[in-house]
Amino acid sequence: MYSDLAYLIVGLPVLAFVLCLFIGSRLPRGGGFLTVLATLGGLIISLGIFQEIYPRGIIHQSMRWFGDFNVGILIDPLALVMLLMVTFVVMLIHTYANGYMNGDPGANRYFAEAALFTAAMLGLIYADNILQLFIFWELVGLCSYLLIGFWYRKPSAAAAAKKAFLTTRVGDVMFLAAIIVLYNNLASLNLTLNPGEYLLQFPVIYAHIGMIPPDQLTLIALGFLGGAVGKSGQFPLHVWLPDAMEGPTTVSAMIHAATMVTAGVYLVARMFPLFYAAPHGLTAVAAVGAFTALFAATMGLTAFDIKRVLAFSTVSQLGFMMAGLGVGAAVGAFSVGVSIFHLIGHSFFKALLFLCAGSVIHAVNTNDMREMGGVGKYMKWTMYTMLIGSLSLAGFPLFTGFFSKDEIIVIAYEYGVAINFLPYIFLVIAAVLTAIYTFRMWFSVFTGKERSNYGKHESPWVMLGPLVILAVFALAFGFVAQEGFYNYVGDNFGQYEEKFGVDVNFAELALIGGHEVLGEHGAPAEGEHASAEAEEGHGASGEGEAGGEEAHGEPWYIQILPIFIAIGGILVAALFYWNKVKRFDPSQVTGDKDPIRKLLLKGYYQHEIMTGWISEGIVYGTALICNTIDIKVVDGWLNWLSAWVMGFAGHVRKVQTGVVQNYVTALMLGIVVLVIAIAAISLAMEVGLI
Repeated sequence: MYSDLAYLIVGLPVLAFVLCLFIGSRLPRGGGFLTVLATLGGLIISLGIFQEIYPRGIIHQSMRWFGDFNVGILIDPLALVMLLMVTFVVMLIHTYANGYMNGDPGANRYFAEAALFTAAMLGLIYADNILQLFIFWELVGLCSYLLIGFWYRKPSAAAAAKKAFLTTRVGDVMFLAAIIVLYNNLASLNLTLNPGEYLLQFPVIYAHIGMIPPDQLTLIALGFLGGAVGKSGQFPLHVWLPDAMEGPTTVSAMIHAATMVTAGVYLVARMFPLFYAAPHGLTAVAAVGAFTALFAATMGLTAFDIKRVLAFSTVSQLGFMMAGLGVGAAVGAFSVGVSIFHLIGHSFFKALLFLCAGSVIHAVNTNDMREMGGVGKYMKWTMYTMLIGSLSLAGFPLFTGFFSKDEIIVIAYEYGVAINFLPYIFLVIAAVLTAIYTFRMWFSVFTGKERSNYGKHESPWVMLGPLVILAVFALAFGFVAQEGFYNYVGDNFGQYEEKFGVDVNFAELALIGGHEVLGEHGAPAEGEHASAEAEEGHGASGEGEAGGEEAHGEPWYIQILPIFIAIGGILVAALFYWNKVKRFDPSQVTGDKDPIRKLLLKGYYQHEIMTGWISEGIVYGTALICNTIDIKVVDGWLNWLSAWVMGFAGHVRKVQTGVVQNYVTALMLGIVVLVIAIAAISLAMEVGLI
């Protein structure tokens, strides 16, 4: 029943977009209630589909579009959990926005763009082929441009929107190139497709990965990774994400928690079998993710804008997710479940943190944490809900972030044992810094003395209600859902044989990618995860290698290390920023002249490097050189040639006098010359000269 209504998951937000755009200005609060109802309808349908197909089942609907392409809906475990998360979290954000955007003259335009943004993300998630996914991917980029620059009369907002659009286009070009290379490789195989199958459909791609040359697989994987790096704000294309704070806080919450930035992680998860088969594909993912996690966390230590701190946190946590997928080179498809679990958990507590930040900004009219302090006296609900979100982000024991983020650290250790410890080291340091900058923010905002004269009021319940709901999920989701989530999503590719007859055999893909041979469907040959999957029936379908190994866990100190990381980081922040236990003044450690602090405040001079060196130096300099060559050499030679031809033509033109006597004279002279020439040739032949 609900599966027949799957198209409405995208259709309802599209309808809300049209209504808000054309008649929203006549409706209360710009028609914001329409976006809430649309996403609520999508959530209800997604829940109905979950009830119908859980624990094993896939929904697939497809129709021909043109040529070898199709339009379709694919809802497998990976897509379903994403649909549930996006509809739920975005529904709460839209509800919050009805209070936050109240009174804004462009409210109807905001809700129209937000509804289209939601529809684009949902369409991206359940697309059944990579080309359709790319189309929605581009629509997500367009909507982010519109929403980041929503207050377009503000120069910084307009600049941030352009920066986001142009930066992500770099990754999108790589993504499109990867699709073209993938299509060419599949087309060259001259496949005989069954009715209803089309090239670039995900089941078709999964079924024929092993037939594509390994070097081509690596090229395709790197192209997809480039697209993911752009959308998910990974180094070096992360520079747009902190500037995206120029939009309304609800836009920041959508982008950073549930929509745009999760698209890149979802792409890598969706194409995980291809990344696994591509030599060095997952190694690149792990390297980029782990470095980004640490790189962004260091910048969060010095930021003063409350939304910018959370923005750097998002970049860092996305790095954790990418690293979680990358370490799949050692643990197989189990890493998909771990990474997506952190993506889902992160959506709850990051949406909560951004909406709490918006609640604070709404009350105090400033983003600068140096002008806050003591806000908790007047905003108890906001303070405690943000405390829950902060504890979850820091990975405090028994909170959602503890169960999601720290599991990535644990499997990164397994990756270190098998391949390379550097990602594990980076993630551990990043986790410590996460706890420090998160509670630096919380203590600076809610505790201590008031540092400015601001409004002393709590936000209305239309804004507080979503905070309380998200706080519940940030607190309890990890504890309740962890094991079931791993088993359900980790077996995503194992269900394709039953539905499509496609055996995504990770043992065979491991040989192509040069990994340690695993059991079928990604079960490790040994380890606690393998045993868990084997016990649940999600390991090898036959007598795979996973089932016969005895379980063993990581060393006990590796398992408990994340607990000390979280608690230690919070204590360090308290000793510097909580007035009740403060023992150190930050100025004792660093000052305005500290080069490291200045380096972090300037964001490692990324703007100067990209603008001054790359854009104005290399790109603009190269353009000047090419322009000079074009004008002086190419155009100069052509101009000289054309001038010579025109000059010669000018002289020849003078011969055309229009006087008949001149033409007769020339004719007679020509005849005389011709006669003399013929006579000379005859004479030369007689004397033997010719």
